[in-house]
Amino acid sequence: MTQLENEISALKKELVNMWILVQSQLNKAREAMINFDKDLAREVLVKEKRVNSFELKIDRDCENIFALYCPVAIDLRFLLAALKINTNLERIGDIAAGVAKYVIDSTAGFDKKVLEATDVIRMYDEAINIVIDTRTAFENEDTALARSVFKHDEMLDVINRSANTNVGEVIKADITMLNEALFMLSIIRKLERIGDQSKNIAEEIIFYVEAKILKHSGASRAKA
Repeated sequence: MTQLENEISALKKELVNMWILVQSQLNKAREAMINFDKDLAREVLVKEKRVNSFELKIDRDCENIFALYCPVAIDLRFLLAALKINTNLERIGDIAAGVAKYVIDSTAGFDKKVLEATDVIRMYDEAINIVIDTRTAFENEDTALARSVFKHDEMLDVINRSANTNVGEVIKADITMLNEALFMLSIIRKLERIGDQSKNIAEEIIFYVEAKILKHSGASRAKA
């Protein structure tokens, strides 16, 4: 392998490690939400600094490779994609931290009936699965799997569109659930953004593997 190939390989491993950390953050924030575990929520906030450190290091590494090797063709596409994937992963980490903050700010555990009525757990699980799929697609350069993210994101959109009605029904049934229901609505909005970030990542995977940009293509616009 050439030195450039070694650098690209190391960068890819760094991105995968960041992916694993972000996925862990999402899992822990979910568990903290369901079990009202404030200690676990605080751990998510502490580890958010590691996610931010990953983002900064990966940005610097990309800049160094650009400066030292002047990459072209697929290496150039990979670096351009890596920069954007890095940003989207950091934003997903921010979402996990945001969920953790809701747990810390809440005065009591979330009612299981509210969790079920708002469909937030199913949405959370689907969001985590989408993040896993994007990582697998990235590691295996699997554009078919990357494209499947667009379809899976539709479930998040469906739950998000129903959120106002579902939350309204919870409040109507028991006004004392107002604050809790509003927390759930905020969490749902955050989870919907995980789908958006994951679609961005999927597009970048396809871009560097197939040299195609989908952001302005019919495949992306049809979903808008």
